[in-house]
Amino acid sequence: MFHLLPGHWSNSSAWCYRNRWMEAVVTVTPKTCPLSSLLLFLLYFLRSFSSEEVILKDYSVPNTSWNKDLRLLFDQFMKKCEDGSWKRLPSYKRTPTERIQDFKTRFLDPKLMKEEQMSQAQLFTRSFDDGLGFEYVMFYNDVEKRMVCLFQGGPYLEGPPGFIHGGAIATMIDATVGMCAMMAGGIVMTANLNINYKRPIPLCSVVMINSQLDKVEGRKFFVSCNVQSVDEKTLYSEATSLFIKLNPAKSLT
Repeated sequence: MFHLLPGHWSNSSAWCYRNRWMEAVVTVTPKTCPLSSLLLFLLYFLRSFSSEEVILKDYSVPNTSWNKDLRLLFDQFMKKCEDGSWKRLPSYKRTPTERIQDFKTRFLDPKLMKEEQMSQAQLFTRSFDDGLGFEYVMFYNDVEKRMVCLFQGGPYLEGPPGFIHGGAIATMIDATVGMCAMMAGGIVMTANLNINYKRPIPLCSVVMINSQLDKVEGRKFFVSCNVQSVDEKTLYSEATSLFIKLNPAKSLT
């Protein structure tokens, strides 16, 4: 059977789970719990766990799908982070709840935002299982206003046979230059993105997306970038972009 114990944890001989939104602990004792109740508890635990912990999981750290090039570059940039000149940006499946609420309050008509839909929303670039889609990590240098994205495109991103789809490349370029502008200016949105594709990127290979904040004119942020091979000998794409810092006094809808 289940016991709800408000406000405290049970002893170590029982299984416990505390929901972040509930001031309660679900406890199942091995001695008193029949198998059916234990299975129900485990189902409840896994459903609750998936709704909380997966959202909070940082996906910008190595997983088993990362190839040796991506791991090597990751280690090199983590070394650069040791003196504080660079920092790794965490990445999650969903935007934190407080940031969603702030964005809704400042920029969106609440009547157009359905809670059920918002509860199912997740970041497009984090919507694939490990290794199948977008595997990436971003590093930012605040002094130089530079953002570098290390990107490995999985098999679900195929366009021409054996190569990454151009739209997937554009997605990662937009994500990288957008994050560069956001780190410098706060909440921004893409106004213009121009991409020159030089060569196709082989599927499942690793590239570096190097972006740089070029100038700021009022609420306009101009960012450029290039996409290169790991050895920096092959130029795959170049891009320029314009981002507009959002005005809290004006709604987007």
